[in-house]
Amino acid sequence: MNNVDIIRSTYEGKNSEENGRNLEQHADALISWTEAKGFPYGGTYVGMDSIAKNVFSKLGSEWKDYKFTPENYLSDGDQVVAYGTYSGTNKTTELYFEARVAHLWKLKDGKIISFEQFVDSKTVADVYA
Repeated sequence: MNNVDIIRSTYEGKNSEENGRNLEQHADALISWTEAKGFPYGGTYVGMDSIAKNVFSKLGSEWKDYKFTPENYLSDGDQVVAYGTYSGTNKTTELYFEARVAHLWKLKDGKIISFEQFVDSKTVADVYA
């Protein structure tokens, strides 16, 4: 599996549970995960437990139909960029959003060592409670 295939597997599985399992399978134990400043979960989290608690559990509990729809992937050695569109409806405000986004993934020896999100955070924050 090449680096693009590894990253693709975290987005394009049959469901979000499969995507999560693929992420966990390919993540380094000390994976660093950075959500953009201004994003509701902005900050850097280290390790899958911290990422699950501070990002994924909140995405699951605070949003309806929250998703990232990838448009394409770009690769340069051990770096992969996935870009596309976020969308979802906030459960509290009932407001829907779409935002363009890019994710920068870094890998080492077939393991994901970091993730960094680039997004129009204001678009998301405007619909967040």
